[in-house]
Amino acid sequence: MLNVRAMAIGLAVTVIVVDQATKAMARGNLEDVVNLTSFIALRLGFNPGVTFGLFAGSGDMGRWVLSIVSLLIIAVLSIWAWRTRRPLLAAGLSLMVGGALGNLLDRLRFGHVTDFIDLHWGDAHWPTFNLADAAIVCGIGLLLLASRSGAEPGTSSPTIEPTVR
Repeated sequence: MLNVRAMAIGLAVTVIVVDQATKAMARGNLEDVVNLTSFIALRLGFNPGVTFGLFAGSGDMGRWVLSIVSLLIIAVLSIWAWRTRRPLLAAGLSLMVGGALGNLLDRLRFGHVTDFIDLHWGDAHWPTFNLADAAIVCGIGLLLLASRSGAEPGTSSPTIEPTVR
């Protein structure tokens, strides 16, 4: 159990550190678009909202509401990660916690989240994102995988299974 907890904490901290470092490098060095491949570019952007720019026009009050909601979600995911004995589940939850904390730090410090990864196909662009966003998506993927793998060690029922009454 201690090893799972240590892994979870280490993974979340690693995501936060790498996310904040790459965002700082992007803010300090990305003046123009840098094309890495025909479909990946580095393009500096700032998102005051959440995913896909939702709530971007909600002003300062929206910033604080989003921050409080983020903290509540981070708290729930952290408690879940702390209690599980399943490494795959703990890793997924830790990626989500680290990513959410990385974006929350941006929102609290700057009033927006720094984005810089631009995936595109010709003129069609996916919304610009950052490594925290990628960690959250990977964490959700691991959470889905963990939900298929069964129960916690020492229990008789799966931990992620909807209850039907």
